[in-house]
Amino acid sequence: MTINTVTRAAWPVMPAYETWQDTCTTLLLWSQIVGKVRLNLSPHINHYWGATFYVTTRGLTTSPIPYGVGSFAIDFDFISHMLRITTSQGDERSFSLKPMTVADFYRKTMQALDELAIHVSIYACPVEVVEAIPFAEDTIHASYDASAVHRFWSVLVTVEAVFMEFRSRFVGKSSPVHLFWGALDLAVTRFSGRTAPKHPGGVPNCADYVMEEAYSHEESSAGFWAGAGLGQAAFYSYAYPAPESFSKWSVMPGAAYYNEKLGEFILPYSAVQAAEYPERDLLVFLQSTYEAAANLANWDRKALERPQDS
Repeated sequence: MTINTVTRAAWPVMPAYETWQDTCTTLLLWSQIVGKVRLNLSPHINHYWGATFYVTTRGLTTSPIPYGVGSFAIDFDFISHMLRITTSQGDERSFSLKPMTVADFYRKTMQALDELAIHVSIYACPVEVVEAIPFAEDTIHASYDASAVHRFWSVLVTVEAVFMEFRSRFVGKSSPVHLFWGALDLAVTRFSGRTAPKHPGGVPNCADYVMEEAYSHEESSAGFWAGAGLGQAAFYSYAYPAPESFSKWSVMPGAAYYNEKLGEFILPYSAVQAAEYPERDLLVFLQSTYEAAANLANWDRKALERPQDS
């Protein structure tokens, strides 16, 4: 990947979070409905990697979910603004993504699955949110700004390419570049190979065993999310467990900082988008925050990293 030739003109400008906050919340809840379908019907993979989404050339996908003698996939199309369910037998159901309540989206999704003879029962309440209204009863969240969603997806496409480059530089255990629907964040995680202390849990409306599984091994994780909790889109990086003096590590570029409340390094998306070479600045952030975790916790970096000239 050439990281020094694509200038800021190639990076989309994220809409101000306050202008699409309601849409972002609605999209998060819609994605949890679809994500729970994949979670219930897919084999359990460590750290819940078997339940995540992937960025596509049109939106987001569950990827194929095994069912019976075939499989099916659920795709968010953010170009045509459709939800599509397709099967390996060639059948399909779809409906338009437009302003509608979470309750209506839940009903339409489950009805489409039933019509395809895909029968699944999910835990029909949101997770990792403070106010967990059952999906079938949520008539509050109903916003869908198609332009803002398209812009958000365009950013995911752009960011994914850099995350993939960063992932390629590590030969130890690493996650795919994938989107977690619990917080609607695109993430990539590296592991030292050592087990970690039991996670204390305490995430709103999320069973502690989920966090215990997710953080069962020592890790350095980075990602991008739309802005909930910060009020702006940003990149993040954290270590679990965080080694001593982690928050004091000098990370780059200059716009990056440590957020004490979140316990994570933060780099505003706007700073990267406005940079002369956004890819370079993002890779610098990913590398320097990883080094904070790996160096302070004495990872075997020589064994875990790919030589840069290979």
